[in-house]
Formats: sequence, structure tokens, C-alpha cells
Amino acid sequence: MPPLLHLDNLSKRFGQVVIADRLELEVEQGAAVGIVGPNGAGKTSLFGLISGDLRPDAGRVALGGVTLNRLDGSKRCRLGIGRTYQVPRPFEGLTVFENVLLAAQQGAGLRRSESHLLAYATLERTHLAAEANRPAASLGLLQRKRLELARALATRPSVLLLDEVAGGLTDVEVHELVEIVRSANAEGVAVVWIEHVVRALVASVRRLLCLSGGGFVADGPPREVLASSAVREVYLGSALGLEVSA
Repeated sequence: MPPLLHLDNLSKRFGQVVIADRLELEVEQGAAVGIVGPNGAGKTSLFGLISGDLRPDAGRVALGGVTLNRLDGSKRCRLGIGRTYQVPRPFEGLTVFENVLLAAQQGAGLRRSESHLLAYATLERTHLAAEANRPAASLGLLQRKRLELARALATRPSVLLLDEVAGGLTDVEVHELVEIVRSANAEGVAVVWIEHVVRALVASVRRLLCLSGGGFVADGPPREVLASSAVREVYLGSALGLEVSA
């Protein structure tokens, strides 16, 4: 049985900047995987290769054994790749509910009452039901982050790619976000989470990878990876360790 998500010999560079150098990654259904790495390591670009925003120079992205390379982002979303963006991208002229409804219809392919039911359930799940009729443009940072997550969840993903969804939030807000992600993961959604708020990853994932120089320099249980000499060298013994101990 093939892994749910498989990156096979994946390569991508922008000039002299190497994003992926024959990268290999397998993610099983229901897995919870975190990715750390220094700024500029290519973490968000890696998500772009998976979601269809970027095309690889070589190698293959597969979901459930199906090669995705020739498919655009909308088709990959329909097949089960859901993602958030580091800077939330709501449709600001629509309400919160309309944003999530659109994700249910265009991402999950639902119609009529089914799409409305999923949209309402997703707003409840992400603690946004009280904001359903507010214009998305009026939301603060926490609510925008929640809406970004809600839109991704409303596509009914089998793989959920999270890009810095905890950044800029308070400890309490991070905890609430972690609980939402854990809930989705407990239902079988595979989570791959890029995050600088490392305590959120330690609380959520069972496997942690460190991306640097186009490859994974460490892969294993979160606390072991964070304590490894390879990761400390990548971060020059600096901010990562300080944040974990905070």
C-alpha cells in the first residue's frame, strides 16, 4: 500500500538557491509531521511544490499513489491536498461564512445543503460561528488565522498543510489552535505543519523534520530532533533552543 503523500526524488531551485535536492518524504494517513528550518530554507516553497503553486524541476509528488505533477492547485485540492498560507488570504469582500462555504463547494465539491452544513460545522469547530456574518476584511489576526484554517478544513483534506498558523498569537490562542489541529488529526487527516512556534509542534506532532540546504538534516521524535547536533548547527545554537525552553 503506497503512503498517502509521497515526495519522490523531488528537486527545485531558484538560481543558486536550492529548495529541494532529490528530496524524499513519505507521510501516512493520520500522521502528524512538523517541519522546522531556518528562514530561507524553502519550507513554504516545499508546500508550494506539494499544493501545485510551484512546479518541480525533477521528481514526483504523489497522493495515494496518484502522480500530481501535471495537476494544478484546484485539482490537487479536490483530490485531498488542503493548505493554509502564512499570510491569510480570505476573500475580504465576502463574509466569514461565505469564505468557508466557497471552500466547501469549490474544494470539497459539495452542493446545496451539504455545503452549507459543512460550512456551519467548520465554523463551529474553529470557534468562528459567532463571526459568520462579519466581512472577512474586518477580522483581527487570530480570527483571520482561524478562518484560514477553517477554509482549509472545509475542503475535506486527507493531507492538511499548515504554514505558520500559530505565528503572532498568544500562548492561550496557540493552545486553542493546537486543539483544533489535534481534533482534525484524530479523525484521520494527515497534518504536515511548518512552524516557528516550536512549542505548538511539540504539542501536536509525532515526527519532526528539519529542512536545510534542500534536504532533511534530521528526522525523528520532536524533542530528539530539536536536541540533535545537526539541528543546533543549522540554527547556530540560537533561537530555536531558546523558544523550546520558553
